[in-house]
Amino acid sequence: MVITIVFFGTSEFAVPILQSLASDSRFTVSLVVTQPDRPAGRGQRLMPPPVKKTAQEMGLPVFQPESLRAPGSRERLEQVVADIYVVAAYGEILPKSILRLPLRGAVNVHPSLLPRYRGASPVQAAILNGDEETGITIIEMTARMDAGPILAQIRVPIAPRETAGELLARLAVLASQTLPDLVERYARGDIVPIPQDETQASYTRPLTKEDARIDWSKPGEEIERLVRAMQPWPRAWTMVDGRRLIVTSLDISHGDYILAPGQIHVDQDRLLVGTGSVPVILQEVVPEGRKSLSAIDWWRGARLTPDARFT
Repeated sequence: MVITIVFFGTSEFAVPILQSLASDSRFTVSLVVTQPDRPAGRGQRLMPPPVKKTAQEMGLPVFQPESLRAPGSRERLEQVVADIYVVAAYGEILPKSILRLPLRGAVNVHPSLLPRYRGASPVQAAILNGDEETGITIIEMTARMDAGPILAQIRVPIAPRETAGELLARLAVLASQTLPDLVERYARGDIVPIPQDETQASYTRPLTKEDARIDWSKPGEEIERLVRAMQPWPRAWTMVDGRRLIVTSLDISHGDYILAPGQIHVDQDRLLVGTGSVPVILQEVVPEGRKSLSAIDWWRGARLTPDARFT
């Protein structure tokens, strides 16, 4: 029996999951629901979300409602008799009226070890907090955000220098490998969902650019994690001589220098900056309106004032 799926997803994280399900003969993806095209880039041109581009390349029908609560959204979904809804990084909580539509239920893929890090930025939270492992959790959906009972959970270690973008991509591949068999078993009723422990629940929120500003009074280890967690967006940044500087890579120093937070020191080909603990070594930066370059090359051409420091 072929299982009919309506897929909800928007970001790059959802792309390999959609590809895996749509290319599996056990399933028919009858509709792909994704967020509307949004303005992006300097020209603010309307750009399709990654899932839309993938769906179109695979010849799948696409539906882009402004909201699932908007007039006509439920009616469009009712036109597709689906066995299961599969949701991955869609960008909106599915209301109860929508969750009632699939014949056998709805499942959601979340890139954390639920109930830890429910919400919008779980991968960034895991890196920021210095967690040694994370993973994916597949849940049976309820009206509460990321609170449904667990169908499967897979743990993976976080690499020491891994950015949020790299980790999220790795988790997406893991989810794409896990979901097809799980969806088939779920459709057959072979999985017993396990309720989440609400006493262990924690929450994350959407990131802002202000979240990515570096506080040089924090320990160097925290700053290093911030830089990794804010990649590829919103990207860690700081101010120097009234100019904004994006920091895309740095490392912890192991020298004997004692520098005040934000203080700049050049040691041969290394650009060191003081923190609340040991100095860090800036490696890659992006000045305003320019492309990425090494931190030492930036410093050589920056013509900073003698007392300049990062703030």
